[in-house]
Amino acid sequence: MQWYVLRVAANKEVQVKEALVQNVKREGLIDIIGRIEVPVERIKRIRGGKQTVRKPPKYTGYVFMEMESTEDGRVPEKVWFMIKGTAGVGDFIGTDGVPIPMRDTEVAKILEEAEKPEEAPSIRVEFKKGDMIKIREGAFENFEGVVDSIDPERGIVKVIVTIFGRSTPLDIEYWQIEKA
Repeated sequence: MQWYVLRVAANKEVQVKEALVQNVKREGLIDIIGRIEVPVERIKRIRGGKQTVRKPPKYTGYVFMEMESTEDGRVPEKVWFMIKGTAGVGDFIGTDGVPIPMRDTEVAKILEEAEKPEEAPSIRVEFKKGDMIKIREGAFENFEGVVDSIDPERGIVKVIVTIFGRSTPLDIEYWQIEKA
């Protein structure tokens, strides 16, 4: 079996995977289709002191499938009809109806990401030291300043603002600011 990349509707990757897994079992295609994977990121959001964890797909619009192809490299006919009959599915990456198998190095990377243990989620902060920002919420709303440091673990950004002509450091949650 080799791994292939299947294009799917954006933000429907997990639903397509679950539907394909059910269809494979129902149609008895377990001997032709192996694993179906959608690697995800774990992103922590902190708002108002409350923490939530999102798990968006790492590769938007793609599902990775382990599958046995025919001798000429095509998708077996009954597998093709099962896949195309699944809502949200596009086509395999390839040419003239022949999917291109993934390289072993790419497969290893995808499998490593898919099999990662539930690690501590990261906070995605779009700011870096020296960025000009505007505070959009809180006691200092509409003040502008410069990012001095970032604490990604707590989701806190230290911002230097000018208050009454003096530079003042403020600790602000990352979601309360935007780029100026």
